[in-house]
Amino acid sequence: MEVCTKMTKKTKNIIVNLLPFISIGLFIGFWFLVAGKPSSIIPTPYEVYLRVVKLIEKPISHTSIWGHVWASTKRVLFGLLLACFFGIPFGLLVGWNKKFRRVFKPLFELIRPIPALAWIPLLTLWFGIGESSKIALVFVGCLMPVVVNTYSGVSLIPKLNVDVAKIYGASNSQIITDIVLPSSLSAIMAGISTAMGTGWIVVLAAEMISAYQGLGFLIIRGSNVSDLALVIFAMLLIGLIGSVLSSLLRFLERKLCPWKVEIKN
Repeated sequence: MEVCTKMTKKTKNIIVNLLPFISIGLFIGFWFLVAGKPSSIIPTPYEVYLRVVKLIEKPISHTSIWGHVWASTKRVLFGLLLACFFGIPFGLLVGWNKKFRRVFKPLFELIRPIPALAWIPLLTLWFGIGESSKIALVFVGCLMPVVVNTYSGVSLIPKLNVDVAKIYGASNSQIITDIVLPSSLSAIMAGISTAMGTGWIVVLAAEMISAYQGLGFLIIRGSNVSDLALVIFAMLLIGLIGSVLSSLLRFLERKLCPWKVEIKN
């Protein structure tokens, strides 16, 4: 009986580990099926591969594939880091300090519904059409989820934990560093993950409007000349990079929040 149970668990683990590859295989098979129809305008995987080879031989805008990848990734990461640098302390103060919350939260809630793309004209006027405006736009888009998740995480901390710390004579700074920040860390990481997805949306829109490098630039270039293979390749790169960055964030969260238990079926 015990041997059968072990075999069942082993088989289940093998199947679970194979599921991601199966889903990718099904996606590629569906792609072949849709692109193979005579009336289809979607390029096949092989046509995309040939476009990649051509892109390696003849770079667009004198920039290699990795140059375009780094241009977009750099903008997202810099904007995200700035959003974390300013957004996490701001969210902690909003969630922890009642006076600070009453003064600044109404203003934040007034600005929060404004789409990040609506800031493009102002940021272009302030920073020009160079790198600064694109990073500033990513910063605006990433700031909102970081702040919201941070102060939401602080507000969900049980009051009993704080009261016990006060009874034992802990100062406000000790409470924030030893209780508030660790307890809200999981929510903060969720906010960073959401912000990263928003950052990609914003940076691609910014690159489509004004850029000579980046994956958004490749998409708009391919769209302008009806080069759908280039468009699909850039989209696949975005998905791959986003997946890698999300995996890195999950790994970082497991290291920073070892007490967090994931639900497993």
